[in-house]
Amino acid sequence: MDRGYAEPLDVRDVASVAHISPAHFSRGFRSAFGETPHRYLQRRRIERSMFLLRETDRTVTDICLGVGFTSLGTFSRTFRALVGQTPTAYRRGHGPVVAPPCVQLTAMRPRASTDPRRN
Repeated sequence: MDRGYAEPLDVRDVASVAHISPAHFSRGFRSAFGETPHRYLQRRRIERSMFLLRETDRTVTDICLGVGFTSLGTFSRTFRALVGQTPTAYRRGHGPVVAPPCVQLTAMRPRASTDPRRN
């Protein structure tokens, strides 16, 4: 899921790689990682888009499609839910980060939702 975050992935496909049922995979994934596979994939896509918004001049639409979203509206809504601001506002307020990659990853990770309905 980390490597193929921009590809259209679903639980059935990922579970088949692990040779387990989709339901068992989802339960095990949530137990191990604290979020559903779908939410993990969304967060991973948003993390990558945050980097691209800071470090490139690509358009928001191009970034949206490049990280695996098929709808600009869904991308913007998900981005705002995880980051707390729109992609455009994030870009205006955040320039390139000058720090080691491990520090960047920690500092730029979107916050987890405390609302269990969102996971």
